[in-house]
Amino acid sequence: MHEFNKLKFKQLIGNLLTVYKSAHAPLREKLVSSAAAFSAILLLLVFVQYATYSLPFKLLVLASMGASAFLLFVTPHSPMAQPWPVFGGHMVSALAGVGCAHWVGNVALAAALAVLFSILAMYFLHSLHPPSVATAMIAVLGGPEVHAIGWKFCYEVVAINAGLIVLIAFVLNNLVSGRRYPMRHSHHAHHAQFSRAEHKGLPALEEDDFKWALSQMDGFIDVSAEDLVDLYEFAVERAEKRRRQGEPAPD
Repeated sequence: MHEFNKLKFKQLIGNLLTVYKSAHAPLREKLVSSAAAFSAILLLLVFVQYATYSLPFKLLVLASMGASAFLLFVTPHSPMAQPWPVFGGHMVSALAGVGCAHWVGNVALAAALAVLFSILAMYFLHSLHPPSVATAMIAVLGGPEVHAIGWKFCYEVVAINAGLIVLIAFVLNNLVSGRRYPMRHSHHAHHAQFSRAEHKGLPALEEDDFKWALSQMDGFIDVSAEDLVDLYEFAVERAEKRRRQGEPAPD
């Protein structure tokens, strides 16, 4: 029994590692994403450092911006990394956090409620952005310095932080070949070519089919229907090329 459990454990670890390896990004993408995130945070900190001297209030840099930078530069085409989810998500979370800090006496309960209300608000406002939840918790757990700011924390700190990180993402991401930011949920340029080609013997899948399939999944799937259609079209062309050649298609 003990040996059986060890074998199952090794299989589980092996499966987890296999999944991770199959999802890795090319070296160029790793370097570009890391360098872009580094540049964004550096620019944000430098701006805040110099802006503090001219502003009538002390501007803080939120730690949650680091998590936002991850999404903005590692997954810039993700629905959760688009301008409205980033800015709107941080703003509603800040409001939830400050409100709970003011009206709920127990700190632990206030922090938990801030998370609850920020997630609900992001769902209804179509602004899901996971790092925003950290902003809600900062408003509650940030200590006397944050609490002293009060509601100004929302528009003097969070709005400036979120607005700047989105602006920086717009500039840096569009300097990188192959990236489009913000995404307008448009198809890859290859889509028009695929649509004109004849692909006989294939199921007549349409874009609405992918949208319906996404709606059947449990939980939020961080991918757009347009991306799924584009992936399907590339996969079909590769499979057809392999079938015509009678051998695996080159990468």
